[in-house]
Amino acid sequence: MERAAGRVRRTQRPKQFPGLAKRDAALYLPPMNEQTPLARPERLRKPDWIRVKAPTSEGFAKTRALMRSKNLTTVCEEAACPNIGECWTKKHATVMILGDVCTRACRFCNVKTGMPRKVDPLEPQHVAEAAVQMGLEHIVITSVDRDDLPDGGSHQFVKVIEAIRKASPTTTIEILTPDFRNKHEAAIEAIVAARPDVYNHNLETVPRLYPMIRPGARYYASLRLLEMVKRLDPSIFTKSGIMLGLGEQRLEVHQVMDDMRSADIDFLTMGQYLQPTPKHAKVEEFVTPQAFQAYGAIARAKGFLQVASSPLTRSSYHAGEDFAEMRAAREAKLAKASAKA
Repeated sequence: MERAAGRVRRTQRPKQFPGLAKRDAALYLPPMNEQTPLARPERLRKPDWIRVKAPTSEGFAKTRALMRSKNLTTVCEEAACPNIGECWTKKHATVMILGDVCTRACRFCNVKTGMPRKVDPLEPQHVAEAAVQMGLEHIVITSVDRDDLPDGGSHQFVKVIEAIRKASPTTTIEILTPDFRNKHEAAIEAIVAARPDVYNHNLETVPRLYPMIRPGARYYASLRLLEMVKRLDPSIFTKSGIMLGLGEQRLEVHQVMDDMRSADIDFLTMGQYLQPTPKHAKVEEFVTPQAFQAYGAIARAKGFLQVASSPLTRSSYHAGEDFAEMRAAREAKLAKASAKA
């Protein structure tokens, strides 16, 4: 309002839309002024075959309490594994060393990304103590990527292997390592010299999807890593896995199998990719159990000693049982070859 010559005069507001009649403005202006929500990418609904029950058992609680008491991290929790209830009930856990913060940000992985903490010098001892207390016949050790360390964290793997061998000599040891980018030769030589029973390094997906799914790694570098392990010590079982449902094609999966066999990899795992959060790569397809069985049959025909292929298969799922079967398969193969000679 304006005050002029003792009178109050209302100032006329300019029309926002001069050509818009009042009756039309009532229809158009409110929707135009409302904030339009951003569309979220649609998430596929999980089929029945991928659903699991929430963990509630006493065994699960005891395993979690033990991990906490030893200040240990597990990939079961950090990667939101769907099998955690089953495995922890059986006192099976995959220990993740070198902290819980990764230096990379793969689009499929739920582990935190950032600047990791200092390496815990007591970690090898704590892992060995946990293996003894749980009475483990087979243990799986993995880690985050530690590109910040000069050795990529390889010497911590060595120390953990040595500590377990000393505390529990009969426990077989499986390791799942990162690719030790730009330092893999020295890292692999050190770890192989410590003689784990199984050396696992996952290819994760087909080469075409690497720039989107695993941008910090190189497909053929990962293959060469596993090939080098076998060259340095043929007695160590090698293992690798891929996720399905990220948009890969059937023939691409077959080619990955052939590449793995060319690198003399013994054990192949294949499981369904599950999107951890809306920020991660979306699930393009839920592969049926029948399709997983078909992939598994093809892999066995290509000559893998052991194949695990199902929607819920993960790198360390049933690792102990699978290791026993793989070792028996190698012994049978060697006996057959010896009989022919």
